[in-house]
Amino acid sequence: MRKTALAVALIALASQAIAATQYIRFGKLIDGQGKVWTNVAVVVENDRISGVQPDASPLAGAEVVDLRRYTGIPGMIDAHTHMTYYWDQTPGTKPWAQNDERQSSVTVFLAQENARKTLESGVTTVRDLGSSEYADVAMRDLINRGAMVGPRMFVSGYGLNVTSQPARPGFAFPPGGTADGVAEVLRVVRQQVAAHVDVIKMYGSTGSDQDVSGYQTFTFDEMKAASDAAHGFGKKFAVHSYGPDGARDAVRAGADSIEHATDMDEQTIAEMARRGTFYVPTIDHNRYYAEYRQQFGYSEDVAAHLNDYIQRNLETARRAHKAGVRFAMGSDAVFTMFGQNTRELEWFVKAGMTPAQALATATTNGAALLGMEKSLGALAPGYFADIVAVEGDPLQDIGVVIRNVRWVMKGGKVVVDQTSANR
Repeated sequence: MRKTALAVALIALASQAIAATQYIRFGKLIDGQGKVWTNVAVVVENDRISGVQPDASPLAGAEVVDLRRYTGIPGMIDAHTHMTYYWDQTPGTKPWAQNDERQSSVTVFLAQENARKTLESGVTTVRDLGSSEYADVAMRDLINRGAMVGPRMFVSGYGLNVTSQPARPGFAFPPGGTADGVAEVLRVVRQQVAAHVDVIKMYGSTGSDQDVSGYQTFTFDEMKAASDAAHGFGKKFAVHSYGPDGARDAVRAGADSIEHATDMDEQTIAEMARRGTFYVPTIDHNRYYAEYRQQFGYSEDVAAHLNDYIQRNLETARRAHKAGVRFAMGSDAVFTMFGQNTRELEWFVKAGMTPAQALATATTNGAALLGMEKSLGALAPGYFADIVAVEGDPLQDIGVVIRNVRWVMKGGKVVVDQTSANR
């Protein structure tokens, strides 16, 4: 009896192991490592890819997923989001005010909607650059333990910022993230590290939503201190700079990426190319603010300023691409922009990239920026099984990955399936 029970148990375990194997068939596959496959199968074992091979016959006992009418691409990476910025669109409310008034614990729960929309856009990993009360850390950890469905998150906690308001009696000071001078910068970097963030973010200039001023805030010495401290703790360092001056000093200070920067001079751009500094221009986020200005209560004059900034941002991106600067796709998604995460790719094509180069900014380049180039951004043995099926050929039309996502797998689990609705 014992032997029989043991045999049954072993058969059950073997069946479970076989069931964990998936054989996913594609008519075409862009693997993120320079090869385009036709009639190919991706073999997935649990959460990882175990093989990419010509589609001959399915493995015995494997679950077969037939996506031969689609093109497979790696799960995409959005290198600049604010996942915990949520607005419920209640009439009479405005996004920024509602976000400031709500408790962070409630925000984390509601932000699942942002996470779902992000996955539906084919983005399976995000670098989240700024939250309050460590709501981003909580959201990352909930997703990692399987308690919440969402993209893989690399988070920054509080972004470092300079004092921007006078002291007021009865209010705690300084607020989270505020640092003035090298000593304070070191303290706040260590504070973020203690909160178990993945990346250190610094606001190196003014500028956000309707404000496109771009005046430098932190000095070079403060940026250098933050960069050295971040790297000393094994963290990446990202600097927000709407204008050229903060970007120039951030590059010299050793930032891993420059966010937004517009009107950069040729010397700064050349230094970025030499150092391998990533440029995350986030051109599309100002399109979002201008297009949805009524949600925010912005006037037509504000929209005009935003549209002017977009053109300057695009021209800077064009010059940076021509100079050989590495790009990563970042949407700067907030509030109702989630689900539009990949629209930045069309701006990259306008800036002179081929569709293949634009797609690389959201796959291999994004993975390299995160320091995850051996696990993310490609479809190859040993990589996470983050796979997206799109209808059409993204190497001919980058719009295919923006508008035609039909199926998404993250870590071996299907999180989006719209294939039956499109047959």
